[in-house]
Amino acid sequence: MFQIFLACEPPIKSMWHYYNKKIEKIKYFDYDNNMYDRNNLKNIPKKPGIYIMHNHAGDIIYVGKAKNLFNRVHSYFQNPKKLPIKTQIQVSHVESIETIVVDTEMEALILECNLIKEHRPRYNIMLKDDKSYPYIKITTQEKYPKILMTRNHQRDGGRYFGPFTSSTAVKQTIEALQRVYPLRRCNRKVAKGIKRGRPCIYYHMGQCLAPCSGKIDPEQYAINVQNDIDILSGKNKPIVDQLTAEMIRASENLEYEKAADCRDKIQAIDFVVSKQKIVSENQQNQDYIAFYRENAQNKADQLDEIDQNIACVQVFNVRDGKLLGRNRIMVDGVKDEADEAIMTNVVKQYYNGSHFLPKEIILSCPLDDEMASIEAWLTAQRGSRVRITVPQKGKKDHFIQMVEKNAKLTLEQYFIEKRQKEKRRENRVESLQTLLDIDDAPKRIEAYDISNISGTNNVGGMVVFEQGKPQPKAYRRFKIKTVEGQNDYASMQEMLFRRIEHGMKELKEGKTPGESSFLPFPEIFMIDGGKTHVDAAQSILSMYPELDSVVCGLVKDDHHQLRGVIYRDQEYQLTYGTPVCTFLNEISEEVHRFAITYHRQLRKKNMLSSRLETIPGIGKKRRKALMRYFNTLDNIKEASRDELMKVNGMNQKAADAVYQYFRKPGEKND
Repeated sequence: MFQIFLACEPPIKSMWHYYNKKIEKIKYFDYDNNMYDRNNLKNIPKKPGIYIMHNHAGDIIYVGKAKNLFNRVHSYFQNPKKLPIKTQIQVSHVESIETIVVDTEMEALILECNLIKEHRPRYNIMLKDDKSYPYIKITTQEKYPKILMTRNHQRDGGRYFGPFTSSTAVKQTIEALQRVYPLRRCNRKVAKGIKRGRPCIYYHMGQCLAPCSGKIDPEQYAINVQNDIDILSGKNKPIVDQLTAEMIRASENLEYEKAADCRDKIQAIDFVVSKQKIVSENQQNQDYIAFYRENAQNKADQLDEIDQNIACVQVFNVRDGKLLGRNRIMVDGVKDEADEAIMTNVVKQYYNGSHFLPKEIILSCPLDDEMASIEAWLTAQRGSRVRITVPQKGKKDHFIQMVEKNAKLTLEQYFIEKRQKEKRRENRVESLQTLLDIDDAPKRIEAYDISNISGTNNVGGMVVFEQGKPQPKAYRRFKIKTVEGQNDYASMQEMLFRRIEHGMKELKEGKTPGESSFLPFPEIFMIDGGKTHVDAAQSILSMYPELDSVVCGLVKDDHHQLRGVIYRDQEYQLTYGTPVCTFLNEISEEVHRFAITYHRQLRKKNMLSSRLETIPGIGKKRRKALMRYFNTLDNIKEASRDELMKVNGMNQKAADAVYQYFRKPGEKND
């Protein structure tokens, strides 16, 4: 142990020297006076536009739209007792307000949606599941169309069906259609009567007609395309009747293989259409939207603050009169918000940049006073009239009630699953507490790992688990700066030293955990390594007696599998499959993944740098200029001499050298 600390002493001294040189002046904030100056309110314009609220760090915390910016912004700075709790907290963090004036309310609406989507402000109601959904596309704009899954709905002449909520269901539907009326799967050029090599394996499996090899006429191929479109459109009865007649006729003629083939096709068609529930006989495109949340009227006293802040939105997609799918969206930040405000935010965010807009949107509750402007906005996006309705009776009202019931059931299931996950996390943390025999269950655990190859690109990774749950926003990467060669012990010491120094500096500045990158300090520093790694880390913690943290080591066997935990010079064996073993193995795998990913990024960057600098006339400055201009090595490879000459600092000789280097034999496709 004495030799280890001696070996680690020089890096520690060099770290002190490093930090004495690198410490910069810190900008201090007076948090008692860190409020928006109300004298600035008189400068707010009385015009339509958007307002952007910033906190003391300059981060955007809220984006809003108003017909009259002056009146809307002033409403935030009235008597605090008249404001909801959420709004009071929001206003307390505002240090500056930025306004953007536009000509119309429509422009303000579009700008607000785009800024919320880009910045995701903390105090805006946010859709948690903001993603695109899959469609089935038939490329009817091509001579030999294909059928495929896509998430981009474009006006390119193709036929789109959907959206669907499950990519698995889309893939299964496509496979079923390929068994009935197969379309081509490859990207080869096709032409009638021209053979371009051998057909692929799908042809021999009976799942492709090989138009690329000229084995089918365009007229016959078009019949398959139209049949697939009819099936997806729900016009399957004539096709099924025809197949049924062929199956009976083949059976009577003792052609049992042909009859079985017809039977399989009928079953495949039934699989495709079985999920399509008829909702409307007029074959309209509609979206039904309803949400459910727990509040004071329905057992909110049994829920915590976070649960009351979440609502579940259900969007049922009706296409051509058939229910083709539903989307479940969790919405955050709904506590103290009116139903109308929640529905308005849901509609704006859900359809902002949407690839497909239905003709009619049916809601479970009305929007706020923005109904007309939102209808106009959606109409402009679609290119034809979009109607928003709130039914009071009839079939639409009955159906929207069913959607709301689904939202309630989904939210209840969400809470049940959430409680189960929380209980499992609690059990894992408590089992670690029992294993190490410590007084309290650790609220925060930080794990560290070193990654390098023979001492090159030496980096470290820090991952954070709070209440047994990973916190990716708290992860930190370290490029080792004071250790030369491969010395994992000294590298671990430098990483821990720098992490603690950052935390101590922020502590002296009076920062709170919510404002800090390195606070609070963990109850457990978990090191990926054995006893010597733990001893090296412990020598750093001994320099900070005010820290009440302990050090553990994750020990692995010869197969790089987690074997046990080193704590207080004792190894605690782990039993595979137990909660504590599963928990520690998750921590070990996560910190290893995080560290090695950073190492690979640096190694790839350095390999690229060294390769460019081997070209005559290309040094460090020109290499950086080339990468800034072209972004990737592939772009540099494809660049012409004239394009290379446009790069700052390049001359004709250097441009010729780069151009010729990537056109040597063996380099073109490298």
